[in-house]
Amino acid sequence: MPYSKVRAKFKCHSMAKRTGWGATPFLYDYKFSAVVDNNAENQAFFAATPSGELSLTAVKDDLFEVGKEYYLDLIPFVTPEPL
Repeated sequence: MPYSKVRAKFKCHSMAKRTGWGATPFLYDYKFSAVVDNNAENQAFFAATPSGELSLTAVKDDLFEVGKEYYLDLIPFVTPEPL
């Protein structure tokens, strides 16, 4: 399979704080969806890349900003050769 890279563009729609465990008292759930608005760049991304939703959980509350758009690069993992 040839090396391929896909760049998608997603918008953060929400961030919710919830109880964590142990040394991590809180977790933050981020929700994203593919961009679809009338912006010319977003229309190009919608036409050329996967559409969908993304859900991430983190221990930090400042990784993403609700309402902001982000690029998501999907690159195949290649197992490194042993030294």
